[in-house]
Formats: sequence, structure tokens, C-alpha cells
Amino acid sequence: MNDTMVNRKLWFRGGPEPARPAGRPLHAFGRPEAEASTMTVDGPGPARVEPGRRVLLINQYYWPDHASTAQHLTDLAESLAARGFECHVLCAQSRYKPGDPAPPAEEVHNGVHIHRVPATSLGRKSTLSRMTDYLSFYARAVVKAFRLPRFDLVVTLTTPPIIGLVGTLLRRLKGSTHVCWSMDLHPDASLALRRMSPRNPIVRSLAWLSDAVLRQADRVVVLGPYMADRILMKKVRPDRIATIPVWSRKDEVYPVAHASNGLRKQLGFRDELVCMYSGNLGLAHTFDEFLEAARRMRDREDVIFLYVGGGPRLAEVRAAKERDGLDNVRILDYVAREDLHLSLSTADVHLISMRPEMTGIVVPGKLYGIMAAARPALFVGPPHCESADLIRRSGGGFAVPFGDADGVVAALERLRADRNLARQMGEKGRQAFLASHEMGPCCYQWFELARGLLAPSKAESRPVAVAVPTRVGAVEVG
Repeated sequence: MNDTMVNRKLWFRGGPEPARPAGRPLHAFGRPEAEASTMTVDGPGPARVEPGRRVLLINQYYWPDHASTAQHLTDLAESLAARGFECHVLCAQSRYKPGDPAPPAEEVHNGVHIHRVPATSLGRKSTLSRMTDYLSFYARAVVKAFRLPRFDLVVTLTTPPIIGLVGTLLRRLKGSTHVCWSMDLHPDASLALRRMSPRNPIVRSLAWLSDAVLRQADRVVVLGPYMADRILMKKVRPDRIATIPVWSRKDEVYPVAHASNGLRKQLGFRDELVCMYSGNLGLAHTFDEFLEAARRMRDREDVIFLYVGGGPRLAEVRAAKERDGLDNVRILDYVAREDLHLSLSTADVHLISMRPEMTGIVVPGKLYGIMAAARPALFVGPPHCESADLIRRSGGGFAVPFGDADGVVAALERLRADRNLARQMGEKGRQAFLASHEMGPCCYQWFELARGLLAPSKAESRPVAVAVPTRVGAVEVG
């Protein structure tokens, strides 16, 4: 693939993107090598906590749940605890997957103090069930947050929507520093998918409240430059926006050769091209292109479409499989996090998708696990977004326009015919993952952000090592 320089305005942006600041070599969890020897990673956590380092992280889901936000929050909390912070997590006692046993209300896990409040667990089968789960957690979380002692730093995620209001109240009433970790944007997502009307006064009120929470936060952490653009449109001060991507872990997800992959053998795969969609089948994604490719390749015994996970749109995939007799489509439940390296390595190519209207609202984090497993990615969605740009820059796969089933089939045919190309793309993706989307460097950016916010005098004299997005113009497309 020839490299070209393309001058264009991405969405509504223009200008150069800032380079990541140079620093000392990273070691262990991405910490500078000089400091790595003093960090405790395993065990109950650090024995000494310096004043001004008490952190509360709030999200509906946390370990042992397998939700994406739960896994990333667990990584962050345990990383900060290993670096000397006293970390507390406020989450729901109910589980992401209905029917799973409820964990204890209070416990300490890997140095993190976990406070769980009762909440319903009706699941994601309908909007009403999701709203019920959200509201039941929200009510209990507000009460619990104010009963806990004061924290120096409060980090709120976006499940449930507008849970950041708890951080706003703690900032106002207890003087805590508040950071909004914007995993996605609400009610922007529902409005973009036309599941809510912008003329509805309740929806307008929720949108105003959500934007107000972002504007009053001390920092808003976004997942990429397109999401930063959305946040800027809400009149959040540019100096309060920090870009830290989500990640995967190289010690959990790594390439496993087919010959030594017990899961692939267990599933009965031999030399087939296994095209896997792994994770949540959500409303922000598109599956028509993948299902149409399965229909066109239904008579090919050497191409398999494997869906691993669940979500509100899984029923559509099941219905298409039954209706059209797609024996080349297989469906499996979520795998345990400790088996993720085997599951992701089972595939020869991974399928990712995003509806164009969701640009800047969500960022599919599953791409980083795919890159960690050294497998090529086939992305269907808008031509310019965090995922499409990264795939092109790294050379780690294909970016196909939304609705282009022909492009999906052509890419799969090319990978089926040239397994060496698939291997090369996977290796390029893994190198890009190790450079910028591995847990260590990303969690270290969070550490720098927290340390800067909790030490104002130092922060004023030394800039925090977190990239603040600006407008982007020319990019290199591989």
C-alpha cells in the first residue's frame, strides 16, 4: 500500500495535531524507569498513602464484571493503587449480566476499596430495563457517595448517563476535584440514533444537565480527537480537556498461534478464515454489511463468521442466521477475561463497525484488543474517526465505508487468498498497540493527570504529560 499525504478537514477540524511530549523511558506499568523499582503491583496495595491522594471512582460496573467500562476502570484503579493512591470504587452490587452471583457489598481487591450498592439487574433487553437499572443505581450511589468520607479526587464515568452529576455535587459541597471520564456521550447517542426527540423538554433538560456537568468538571478525559471536538462544541474550556485513549493489556491479550490455540481446536476450526466479531453488539454498530457478506459467501466452507458476546442487536444476527440458513455464522457467549487471548487469537480477521452518526460519540475500544492479538481489523463505518484513522496509520487492516458490503467481501477474499498479508497487518497493528494503546502508557498518563491535579503548585510550574487535543489538518494515510 503506497503512503500518501492527504490534506483534508476531518469532520469540522483543521490544523496540526500535537505530538506526544517526549519523556523518560517507560517501565512496568508505563512508569519512568527511575521510579519503577518503588512501585508495588501485586498484593494488597501500598502500605503508605501520602496526604491528598484519596481517590473515588464511580461507575455502575466494576470487577468482576466483564463490561468494557468495568475492565478499564479496574485496570486504572489498581494501577493508581499500586502507585500510592488510596483508591475507592463506588459501583453496583448487581451484575452486568443478569443472573450472575452478586459480589459482597464491601471488599478490598488488589489494593482497591470497593463499595457496592444494591441495584436492579434487568439487563439490556429493552430501554425500560436499562433505565430501571440506571435509576436504581443512581439513587443508591448518590446517598452512598455523601456518606463516604471526603475524597481529594473524584472520577466519574458515563454509566449510567449523567452519573457525573455526583462528582459535580461532591466538588461543590465537599471540595473534591472532579474528573469526567467520557467513555461515550449521552444523550448525544440516543439523539444521533433518533431514539429520542430533541424537541422533548425532558430530553432537552437532560442534555443541558449533561453539558453543564462537563463544563463544571476540573478535567474531561476523552478517548480521541473526534470526541474532543464534540466536547468543545459543548463549550467546555479547551484547557480542561485531556485525551487519554482506552487500552488493552499485553499481559492479558497477546498472539497465540493457531497450532497451539486450544480454543480454536475445541471449536473445530482448521484452515478456515475465521472472521470474528467480539464484544457488545450495540445500537451504535452496524451488522448489515457483515451479514450480507455471510450470505454471499454461504457456500464457501473455508470462511466462517463467528460472533462472540452479546448485546441488544444479537437478536438480529440470530434472526438472520435462522431466516437465511447461514450455517457459516456461529454465535458464542462472552468468554472470561483470562481467556481473551485465546478467543481473540482464534480469529484470522476481526470485524468492527460503527454507524457514521456516532462519530465522536463513541470509540470502539475492541480495536485495541484486536491489535494486541496481532490480528488484522476490518472496520465498517465513517471514513474518518478514531478507529478508521488508527487502522490506516498503522496499516493494521482495512477501513470500509458504511454500507459497502462489496468492500467487506473484497477485503475478506484478499485475506483468504493471502495469509501472509493478514500476518503482516496483524504485526503492524500490534506494534501500534504497544506504542500507544497498551495499559501501561495509558495508565501512566492518568497517573500524571491525577498527580498534577492534586498538586496545584507543582502543576502550575510543570505541564501535565497528557495530550490536549487541538485541530487536525494533514494526516498520513498508509
